[in-house]
Amino acid sequence: MTPDNGKEPMNPSGTTSSPVIDFRVRVPSAVRPPIADGGDVYTQYEAVLDIGNGWHKGMDELLAEMDAAGVSHAVLHAEFEHGDYADALNEEVAEQVARHPGRFSGYGTVTLEPLRVMPAVRQVERAAALGLRGINVQPSFFGHAIDDRQLYPVYAKATELGLAVALHTGVNYSRRHPIDAERPERLDKVACDFPEATLIACHGSWPWIPEIVAVARRHPNLLIDFGGLAPKYIGVPGSGWDVMFRFMDRLLRDQILFATDWPVFPFQRALDQWRELGLRPETLEALMHGNAGRLLEGRKAVPV
Repeated sequence: MTPDNGKEPMNPSGTTSSPVIDFRVRVPSAVRPPIADGGDVYTQYEAVLDIGNGWHKGMDELLAEMDAAGVSHAVLHAEFEHGDYADALNEEVAEQVARHPGRFSGYGTVTLEPLRVMPAVRQVERAAALGLRGINVQPSFFGHAIDDRQLYPVYAKATELGLAVALHTGVNYSRRHPIDAERPERLDKVACDFPEATLIACHGSWPWIPEIVAVARRHPNLLIDFGGLAPKYIGVPGSGWDVMFRFMDRLLRDQILFATDWPVFPFQRALDQWRELGLRPETLEALMHGNAGRLLEGRKAVPV
């Protein structure tokens, strides 16, 4: 996938880069629909992640930073952690994809506060009608578990319509609800109940790395993205990532996705850190382009 002008993006040295697909970026705050104050959620994230002014960037800055790092395509996620503006966010994602079809694909979302089954199912149908490629759900931010049976109709409708389902997994910093709701064992239950679904474990599922590796080995159509993380720690012994680092370089090669969760983590820093880990070239190609390209084209992983 290439920029709207049909040319490959250039890296900072001025040479043509290989295609890179970032599978998770946030809708820039400058184009997000208005919403009531989110309380302490973003304040806590700023304190932990040192995002600073990053929340307030716009589409021009997003595109400029993609170009500077050689990121040819990104998946915009209609992601939110408080309140309810799912419908407006879905429309905004679809609008940005329509404006920049060569640069973005889109993932929609559903209302979780409150979660009402039939309205959520209709939101999935609307996302598909808008041309979005998947649904992003962050259950624990709203007091729901990944395997909450109220979410099953959402998973079923998304699967029926050919939409992937991306689920927040692992630690979050809102401190409103326990993170136990996002344990990989719960994702395993969903994968067992929906063997035809394409599922994405967002943010790598840390601190439950052996568990998510085991779940991914059981389910070839479960992929893992690493958005919002510093890749350098994946290669640090004792960081908790040891099992992932070993498995991703071969057995899970077809199930990993490059992602930054921009503006949470900058493109160039993420790419530099991944390239410094010593992974096999074929693993880096799968991580940064191959698996994402296959997923966006609607092709399943090859069962192992």
